[in-house]
Amino acid sequence: MPRRIRPVAHDDRLSPVEHLEELRARLIVCAAVFAVALGLCFWQSELLLDIAAEPLPADHRRLLTFGVTEPFTTTLTVSVYGALVLSLPVLLYQLYAYVLPAFSPAERRAVLPVLVLFPLLFVAGLAFAYFVVMPAAVGFLLGFNDGAFNVQVRARDYYSFFSLTELACAFLFQLPLAVVATTRLGIVSADSLRANRRYAYLAIAVLAAALPGVDPITMLIEMVPLLVLFELSIVLARAFGRPRERGEMATPSPQE
Repeated sequence: MPRRIRPVAHDDRLSPVEHLEELRARLIVCAAVFAVALGLCFWQSELLLDIAAEPLPADHRRLLTFGVTEPFTTTLTVSVYGALVLSLPVLLYQLYAYVLPAFSPAERRAVLPVLVLFPLLFVAGLAFAYFVVMPAAVGFLLGFNDGAFNVQVRARDYYSFFSLTELACAFLFQLPLAVVATTRLGIVSADSLRANRRYAYLAIAVLAAALPGVDPITMLIEMVPLLVLFELSIVLARAFGRPRERGEMATPSPQE
C-alpha cells in the first residue's frame, strides 16, 4: 500500500525514493478517480451519447453501426473521453500538488494564475466547440449537396469527429497561456508579436484549416475565437509576460 499523501512544503528535502513514493501515490489516486469517472460515464452512457448527438439534426440522431462489436466499442470510447473531462479537476490538482512545492513562494504566486486559467480556458473551449462549432459544422456538412446523396451518419465516425473537435478547441483555447509562457522565457516579446501580427493570423488560418472540421464555415468559426485569443494574448503578455530585467541577468563582459 502506498503511504498517505502529505502536503510537501518548498523547504522540505525529500529523497529520490520519497519523491517516487509520492508520485506513485498520486498516480494511484488519479487512476482510481478516472476509474470511478469511467464507471459513472459508462453507466450513464446513453445520456452521454444523447448529449454528444444533440448537435445533429433530429432525423439523424439514431446513428448507424456496422458489426457486432461497434456499439460497445463506440460507447466505451465516448465514455473514456467523458471520464477524462469529468476527472480533469482531480487530475490537475494532483499534478499541481506534485509540482508546485518545487517553486518558491514568489514563483508560485507568479505561476498560480496560469494554473487556474488552464481549466477555465479548457472548459470555455469545450463549450465553444459544443454550442457554436459543432452545430454549424454538422449543419453545413450534412446539408451540402444532400440531394445527390442518401446521407446516413455512422456512430463511430460521428463520435470520433465530435470528440476530436471538442478536445482540439479546448487545447487551442490555451493559446494565451502559451504566449505568456514564451514571453516570460524571453523567447518572444509583446512588441514582436504585435509587429508580426499578420504572420500570426496566417498561422491561425492554417491551424484552423487543420482542425477536424473540413468545411470553410467551420474554419471561419474556429478562426474567430483564435484571433480574439491571440489579441488577448498580446495584452496579457504586456501585463504579465515580460522577462526578467537585464539587471537580474548576468552582466555581459566588456568584449560582448
